[in-house]
Amino acid sequence: MDSNSPPSTPSAPGRPGPTVARRLLERLVTVQIERPVRVLLVALVLTAASLFLALKLRVQPGFEALLPSDRPSVVELDRVKSRTTGVSTVFVVLEGGDTAALRKAADALVVEARKLGHPWVGAAESGPHDALAFLKPRSGLFAETEKLDELLEDWDDEIARATGATLDEDEDGDESDDEARTDEATKQRLRKKFDAAALKKRFGVDDQGASKMPDFPDGYYQSADGKIVVVAIRSGVLGTDYGAGREAIAKIRGAIDRVGLRGFHPEMHYSMAGDLVSAIAEYRAINDDLTEVGLAGTVMLVAVVFLFYLRLRMLVAMMLTIGIGVALTFGATQLLVGELNMATGFLFTIVAGNGINSGIIYMARYLEARRKGQPTDEALRLAHADTWAPTLTAACAASASYASLVATEFRGFRDFGVIGSIGMVTCWLATYAFMPSILVMADRIVGLSLDRGGLFGLLPKSTSGGLEFGAPFAALVARAPRLVTLVGVSLALAGTVATAKWVREDPMEYDLNNLRTDTSKRADEVRARKLAVGITRYVGSDGMAILVDRTEQVPLLTAELEKRRAAAPEDAKPFKAVYSLQDLVPKDQEKKIARLAELKTRLLRAKKRGLVSDTEWKDLEPYLPPDGLAPYGMNDLPESAARAFTERDGTRGRIVYIEPLSTDHVEDAHYLFRWADSYRRTELPDGQGTILGSGRAVIYADIWAALVSDVPRLVLLSLVLTLVVVALAFRFGSTTATVLAALLGGIAWMTGSLALANVRLNFLNFIALPLTFGIGVDYAVNIMQRYRAEGAGGMLTAVRETGGAVVLCSATTMFGYLALVRSVNYAVRSMGIAAVLGEVACLFFAVLVLPAVLVWRDRRASASDAAREG
Repeated sequence: MDSNSPPSTPSAPGRPGPTVARRLLERLVTVQIERPVRVLLVALVLTAASLFLALKLRVQPGFEALLPSDRPSVVELDRVKSRTTGVSTVFVVLEGGDTAALRKAADALVVEARKLGHPWVGAAESGPHDALAFLKPRSGLFAETEKLDELLEDWDDEIARATGATLDEDEDGDESDDEARTDEATKQRLRKKFDAAALKKRFGVDDQGASKMPDFPDGYYQSADGKIVVVAIRSGVLGTDYGAGREAIAKIRGAIDRVGLRGFHPEMHYSMAGDLVSAIAEYRAINDDLTEVGLAGTVMLVAVVFLFYLRLRMLVAMMLTIGIGVALTFGATQLLVGELNMATGFLFTIVAGNGINSGIIYMARYLEARRKGQPTDEALRLAHADTWAPTLTAACAASASYASLVATEFRGFRDFGVIGSIGMVTCWLATYAFMPSILVMADRIVGLSLDRGGLFGLLPKSTSGGLEFGAPFAALVARAPRLVTLVGVSLALAGTVATAKWVREDPMEYDLNNLRTDTSKRADEVRARKLAVGITRYVGSDGMAILVDRTEQVPLLTAELEKRRAAAPEDAKPFKAVYSLQDLVPKDQEKKIARLAELKTRLLRAKKRGLVSDTEWKDLEPYLPPDGLAPYGMNDLPESAARAFTERDGTRGRIVYIEPLSTDHVEDAHYLFRWADSYRRTELPDGQGTILGSGRAVIYADIWAALVSDVPRLVLLSLVLTLVVVALAFRFGSTTATVLAALLGGIAWMTGSLALANVRLNFLNFIALPLTFGIGVDYAVNIMQRYRAEGAGGMLTAVRETGGAVVLCSATTMFGYLALVRSVNYAVRSMGIAAVLGEVACLFFAVLVLPAVLVWRDRRASASDAAREG
């Protein structure tokens, strides 16, 4: 049972429970009736304090927030983030048709952005100008020494054959004979040897240098067609700092406005993207989503409760009560949990929808007593005495079903279970501690009129005080019990078969696009980010970064990772490439410098002899080594070249990046598992240490592993707890088997519907499975309790009377889940869909199929008795 439980039959005032409990209840209700203002002041103080705490809660949107903080992958990710994400990136994507104007605007924006200073802007650039200026003249250092020797020998042989001389002869010597012996055809053949494109390739630029430093047009972050130029800004504000992040983005927009893009070209416009922009947009989207989902859930909750009671004062009293309960719940959440995550961020509506049911039952009993002529104080005493025990049992049962989720290391489930279990108890406490005083104050302000005219007075009301929600179900069961039974049982069997097939075919969700936030409202930002990343070749630092302890471990790690990649089948490669700062520091520099100097001298002579055209020389000259070229190390690299490999404290060279096969691959969970396994743990040779890797791939793989190992146990635990509660309620009799059969029938309907709709299971909608056992069983329990009280032949009465309250209680819970379908996050939507299907299936099986089975049985038994008597 859960807090959805209505009392099957009103308990007699003389049977409220143990004597001690009766005395405590009498004292409590006396205080609530005689001193309602004091009680409500206590409620006000507690609610204010709880809201103060609850408003401090923040939603952590990352996948890592779903795992325990001491999980090795989370610990390693936090370590990497603490060292590598001291700054965030903001891309300003300038677009227009005039390349020169775009470049001028970008340069002006760089100057203006730098004026903002720390922490808003730590660095700003329109391209890696200093990095290119440093690396281009050193491109030849990335070629292998043997290739440089081969190039020198090739030139010597070719020139000697063509001219009888070499390009390294004394420049002051007489060259007229060489020129005379070199006809035009020979010159054309020699020019091919000094073609700029061919020389750059042999120089190491295309096959080595280009992979180390992409060739940006004139050093700008510019698209191939020249219609886009990107300004990259590094901010000292982290994306997790929402307030400072918003201010940083606002200041950068202000700098853009001061530059005045339209002054450079009337059609120029811009977009913003980057880590900081995405983080702030995601955080804002989640907060907006929480608000919208909460409002939707509240509206539906208010509507169904008002429809049932048709009294505004009752609606206000119940909304105030559940508001107190929810505030207490999330105030306690701040103290016990500390933050929300993707799984728990939407529990507001779920707790409200499920927790309000104690108030529904209390209010129904109170109104019933008032309609029978009881004054306010006596009606409140009766409501306390008759409902506290069954509603407390139901609340504790619901709390236990949530608590079953705590038996896992998967934080997404564990936190959900903690908050849900607290919520069920605190909402019950709020009902019995504060609702009576609210009703007393309402009655003092405006007396309750039980004889109403007008529209509301004309509407039919059940004995519980509202519309006859159970009447349609009772009518259908009475008309065709056998048909309802056969259809219901057949659907359960079909659902079981469909579920078996569904499970056998693997119902898991592997497309991560279906677990993300809907970015349709952020299309411009998503587009700008793709453009910026493609143009700047930006490498993020939190998705595939490995941080070693010592720089000397980097080549060992790189070699081990490359071995793994080479050993993998061609169609199952785990990653595309490995990058480190050491890649920008070539080996054997002193030997290569000597050979590059010789090559430069010969190229100069070749140019003088007309073997290299002016156009080709202009293309080739930036790659020639400067005079006095000396070896360099990692610390000599310019800041823009080393930035991605630089830690917060300035340490360089300990970060290694692993590039995925493609951006499409990282949305496939199957690939993520393979990628994660390739770098999760690497044992370096000769005892040089163990290197751990983390990031999105490892985190998601760990989430999946936790799901696979924990969900079967959680489902079993929830089922066992449910069995215990039902068995205790019905003394292990035949009724226990009947209720459990109804529950399993509802579950078969639920999972069969999921299979039919091809709903894929993920780390959020999995929660619906164990919760449905503990919450869904309550509907059959309440129907059976009332049926036992009525006796054989009393099922239709049970459905009409108790069924109405059961439907209302289920509706409030259902609407709490249904509000999730409005979420912008696809995983949250799927959770809402799965939970609603579970609610609907268990409710309908309890108020249709179960009654139909028993009505059919009772009628046959009655007919048999009549036949024997006849």
